[in-house]
Amino acid sequence: MSCPEGLDRIDLTGLRVRGNHGVFDHERRDGQVFVIDVSLGLDLEIAAKSDNLADTVHYGELANTVHGIVSGEPVDLIETLVLRIVEACLSLDRVGWTSVTVHKPEAPIEVAFSDVAVTMERSKK
Repeated sequence: MSCPEGLDRIDLTGLRVRGNHGVFDHERRDGQVFVIDVSLGLDLEIAAKSDNLADTVHYGELANTVHGIVSGEPVDLIETLVLRIVEACLSLDRVGWTSVTVHKPEAPIEVAFSDVAVTMERSKK
């Protein structure tokens, strides 16, 4: 799925946050870096015409919100972590759609790999 037609996008990519998520004790104890990509679908025409930050989503505040979720309460599954971020994005008034990917490049996998990621896309009902 991609951003629904008629919505513009704000993308925040490559946000790196240390968190203590995972099913193994060492993941909870030692933590690891997660990389987060967030896309928001919203109408940006009002903000573009007004040139007013209040008419859009402040991506600095979005980054702080996502950082707080990932660095906060540990969860077993990155699916749970992704859903928490999705819910925070959709709670923003102007946002009608979001796509969130959480990468776990240090996942405890015994074979060579470059990344593990979970992506969820949701729209407001």
